[in-house]
Amino acid sequence: MSKALKTYLADPFLKHLYQEIRDAGSMKSISIDLTHECNLRCNGCYYFSEGMDVTQSPTNEAEFDAFIEQELVRGTNFVTIVGGEPSLSLSRLKKIYDNFKMNVSTNGIIPIPVEGLERMPIGVSVWGNHGTDAEMRTAGKRDIFAIALKNYANDSRAFWYYTVTPGNAHEISDVVAQCVANGNRVLFNFYSDLTNLGGSVDHRKGFKEVRAEISKVIIKYPDSIYLSTYLSEVISTGRLYDQEWGYNVCTTISENNPVNAARLTNGNPYSPHFRAYNADLKTTRRCCTGIDRSCDSCLDVWQHFSWVMVNMKKHLGSKQEFTNWLTSMYLFYLINRLVDYENGVLHLTEIHNRVGVSAFTLINEEMILV
Repeated sequence: MSKALKTYLADPFLKHLYQEIRDAGSMKSISIDLTHECNLRCNGCYYFSEGMDVTQSPTNEAEFDAFIEQELVRGTNFVTIVGGEPSLSLSRLKKIYDNFKMNVSTNGIIPIPVEGLERMPIGVSVWGNHGTDAEMRTAGKRDIFAIALKNYANDSRAFWYYTVTPGNAHEISDVVAQCVANGNRVLFNFYSDLTNLGGSVDHRKGFKEVRAEISKVIIKYPDSIYLSTYLSEVISTGRLYDQEWGYNVCTTISENNPVNAARLTNGNPYSPHFRAYNADLKTTRRCCTGIDRSCDSCLDVWQHFSWVMVNMKKHLGSKQEFTNWLTSMYLFYLINRLVDYENGVLHLTEIHNRVGVSAFTLINEEMILV
């Protein structure tokens, strides 16, 4: 342990978070497309934008069981479920839950049962207020947000996976208020305009106003927000110290895919066990969220979590920098219930206090620079 690290861990709160993470153990993770099918076609969904549904799920249940056994033997202990809509394949979702630590994202239309899945972390997607969400995900035909609110009311497993867009920052406060009133917490994601809709959803405009609004809701609901202002800054700007986000630094790349051979040897850290399995559970793609897309368009929260997590050494320059890294690690472990969840959520307010809200504070409901 370095001298700097020992100094920082003299702080009892930081030492406690650090020890919980160490006790939880290291992760050997994969992502899988549980199914190639979905009951929505959301504008900008990376899965359908790149035609990933061409690779189809095995129809033979023995193949699925063999895949689980293969990954258990390989040492996998964490699974991120992506792809189509997992609630369309509940029996297979249950098998993953029974064998691995995991998380899953759902559009919220079909509720994932509680019985037998009591501690499953469920990210329920929302893309804006009722009007924006409906327009982007169903061309205004269905209020998916309202359906999902009802399906996951007071469900302690569920958190809202809120994908924010640059031109709709003004909606954040109201959307978060509804989610919190529904008995759920919130994790922010950042929208990528893969289908070039432009206008209010164009990620190229930047997320300055979004970051300010995220700071506001952190101050208002510190025990309900899973994303720190530090992570918000890193994800939405694509900057981590001397690095700029892109393929050369992405850490969630399939280690067995030949397309990544040069990346694996360029000296930047990566997750050595990780594979992003297509729906056939045999082939892998370049990374969790892409085949050929430009990494400039990737604002995925999970991939950026990983970017921060594997770069501990960059964060040892000061106690605040180490705090930014450690709280990022802890939030990831907490969201995915790799640490004691019931006790862990009690640390959320202090985590936000330690990271701070950048250069902003809330006075008389106005965000002003201090």
